[in-house]
Amino acid sequence: MKPTVLYRIASFLLIFLATGHTIVILKFKPSSPESETVWNTMNSVHFQIGRGEYSYGGFYRGLGLFVTIYLLFAAYLAWYLSGMARQNPQAIGSLGWAFFALQAASIALSVIYFFLPPIVLSTLVAICVGLAAWGIQGAKP
Repeated sequence: MKPTVLYRIASFLLIFLATGHTIVILKFKPSSPESETVWNTMNSVHFQIGRGEYSYGGFYRGLGLFVTIYLLFAAYLAWYLSGMARQNPQAIGSLGWAFFALQAASIALSVIYFFLPPIVLSTLVAICVGLAAWGIQGAKP
């Protein structure tokens, strides 16, 4: 498969991952009385940093949405690299391999901290960008 197609597939997978991530962050509901207690405590315990007052629940949502923004940027980057792969593959240089390393790290974190859907999606993205980087490496100037 051509690097252009692989990067575009990765872009769609990253958008899908960002969408699912956002839904989980914004629609989260505790599944047991114990987890509801933790959730309520996260939202009710406040602390001050500087002049601001924050809750752990707010940090959870904020960091989750922060990750969504980076996933969407990664989707844009994959799409952008697909265009570069078509027009000027040598210009990608080591960026393709750095993007692959990022996706490999996301697999490791997903395996350690998350569950099957992010593991599968991270793996599929890593395969796409890794094969695309490999294909670019073999492209002739």
